[in-house]
Amino acid sequence: MNHETDAVIVGAGPCGLFQIFELGLLGLKAHIVDALDRPGGQCAELYPDKPIYDIPAIPVCDAQELVDALMKQIEPFDAAFHLSAQVTEVEAIDELRFRVVTSKGEEIIAKSVIVAGGVGSFQPMPLRVAGVEEYVDEQVFYRVQNPSAHHGKDLVVLGGGDSAFDWALELAPHANSLTLVHRSDRFRAAPASVAKMRDLEADGKLNFMVGNLVEFAAQNGAIDTVGIRHPDKSVTELSIDHALVFFGLSPKLGPIAEWGLNLDKNQIRTDTEKFETNIPGIYAIGDIATYPGKKKLILSGFHEAALAAFAIKARLNPDEKVHLQYTTTSPIMHERLGVPD
Repeated sequence: MNHETDAVIVGAGPCGLFQIFELGLLGLKAHIVDALDRPGGQCAELYPDKPIYDIPAIPVCDAQELVDALMKQIEPFDAAFHLSAQVTEVEAIDELRFRVVTSKGEEIIAKSVIVAGGVGSFQPMPLRVAGVEEYVDEQVFYRVQNPSAHHGKDLVVLGGGDSAFDWALELAPHANSLTLVHRSDRFRAAPASVAKMRDLEADGKLNFMVGNLVEFAAQNGAIDTVGIRHPDKSVTELSIDHALVFFGLSPKLGPIAEWGLNLDKNQIRTDTEKFETNIPGIYAIGDIATYPGKKKLILSGFHEAALAAFAIKARLNPDEKVHLQYTTTSPIMHERLGVPD
């Protein structure tokens, strides 16, 4: 299926969603493509219940609440969503048009492209134990989608960062048993989380072990025990129902790496006036964009989205002055937003 639009946005996280809003205020239509099966990006997928405190005028919200609010905000602009899909090709047709192809075979003719992702597609670092792959999403989990599914279970949580600690603290009161395992007693998690873990350990509500999960045993098609090897080479066997693995995430740029953009590791270099890349008409905002002084904050991505939208409007209408209009008073803004007279 072929489509035509003013802009294709790659990435439906908070910055990509806000990009729809900023383009819409300027009368520009957008299609948005994301590899996930729903809007929200990595923060909503990985940390839907984590509180966010630095969104202007919102003292606290969680990631899913932020996404829900952004989806409500962009409703007037009727953006087209292409979910569970990747942009596989971007080809310049002429000075003002790109041919964008998705992994589902859809073609979109767009006048601009905005990469609004995190640092590519993040994939969990796997548990490297032979044969464990067949138990993934059955007894071995790289993310927690339904916390209650782990209640009443014997759990092993692997990792020393914030995700491992967050879920260990969350699930310990509800588990039959919970053992946190990390390769050392030096952690990357927040000190407050480490202190809470130690308190639970002292109260007998959580066990902590230094070591690595190196083996497992299964009976009747299910894992029943795992072996934890300690620094002294001894091995402790634990009876478990579920293992939750939080070794971190590995960024993969995927097809974006082949577009001819100037890259700095897994980030795309942009200017700070338009957030345009080295290819005219292709822009980058959010965590994937890099420039001197870059701060990886959602609010920074919102600022980048606003300036990118103005730059795109000016590029598509070079003979028309792009006036800054305020949503508070502008009749044009009110019409585009559907504000009643």
